[in-house]
Amino acid sequence: MSALSLTGELTIFRAAELKDELLQLLPEAGGVLELDLSQVSELDTAGLQLLMLLKKTAGQRGCELRLLAHSPAVLEVFDLLNVAAYFGDPLVMPMSA
Repeated sequence: MSALSLTGELTIFRAAELKDELLQLLPEAGGVLELDLSQVSELDTAGLQLLMLLKKTAGQRGCELRLLAHSPAVLEVFDLLNVAAYFGDPLVMPMSA
């Protein structure tokens, strides 16, 4: 199993830079890639699309992508767009006031 921590913004410019690198890190069938999202300071729709592409490609390769330690910025976007179920990873959503 391999693990990677993403830091900073995961926005349109950074997503474009990371796309090929992250796709190459996906393991072969039966493997797992874990992405620690605790240090992601901003997530936009391009960053979300990259995460969705990774999840889809992992499924096609027969491996698994796990998203861990979702930052508040990631939780906000996942909640706003109701995509947590797509990823199937456990989330701890903050309580609404």
